[in-house]
Amino acid sequence: MLRRITYFCIALLAITAMASHAAMTEKKPRMVKANRAMTPDIGKDGGPNLLSHAALVFDQTTGRPLYAKNADTVTPIASITKLMTAMVVLDAKLPLDEAITIDREDTDTIKGTRSRLPVGTSFLRGDLMRLALMASDNRAAHALGRNYPGGSEAFVEAMNTKAKLLGLESTHFVDPSGLTPDNVSSPQDLAVLVAEAAKYDPIREYSTTHALDVTLPKMRRPIGFSNTNALVKNSDWNIGLSKTGYISESGKCLVMQTMIANQPIVIVLLDSWGKFTRIGDANRIKRWVENNSKVAALASTSSY
Repeated sequence: MLRRITYFCIALLAITAMASHAAMTEKKPRMVKANRAMTPDIGKDGGPNLLSHAALVFDQTTGRPLYAKNADTVTPIASITKLMTAMVVLDAKLPLDEAITIDREDTDTIKGTRSRLPVGTSFLRGDLMRLALMASDNRAAHALGRNYPGGSEAFVEAMNTKAKLLGLESTHFVDPSGLTPDNVSSPQDLAVLVAEAAKYDPIREYSTTHALDVTLPKMRRPIGFSNTNALVKNSDWNIGLSKTGYISESGKCLVMQTMIANQPIVIVLLDSWGKFTRIGDANRIKRWVENNSKVAALASTSSY
């Protein structure tokens, strides 16, 4: 009799546990929905709910903003600088198949960042431009500026002259890599810069290259470089131009020219506070444009 009672109790406990597990399983979808509600894609102003401090969503066809957040704020732009670096090199029609040797002068003495391009090794100018744009290599960018006619000083002067020609009143450059916080701009200026850079086929190609293997002298295996913007590998995106940037003074930055809902859109995101915030903001902008039938109307009413 005692054994039967024991078996009965065990069975009862098992049934109770199964019922409890089933009840918990049923509640999980509600918990997920609640979490999604806490982080909506749409902000109180009807625009995308962006966590970047400054942003601009720019209709490249009409030249009008679809959404702006602190778009006239002047801030350090870090490696977004390299888009201007590439434009100046291409404007000068310097041969992309010319060999350039990495010099000790190209090492970073500002932030102390590292590079896998050893001093003394030579690369084609075009390969250095690709590494500067896709992998944001600072030595590559500095070497491009140093090998400009007249040297680095003349190169920076050409960068600022180009900025003035484009009407970028809030933009100023001090170096070709973006390591110094004195390289500054605003989202509204960068939207124009990105739209202009997208006219250069090499910049479009190099900045969206997924990865590149580089074989160095005296090394058996190639070194792999990856694009600093993971979205270029995402099949849901159609990105024509991309550039990331980061120094402590600028925060995480991202600019892109992309097609969304059959519209050429320029996205500028500056001073994102989290590791993945700029990527999250870009995805929120994409969903906002795709799902908002009133975006075209917003273009005529938005202002900086």
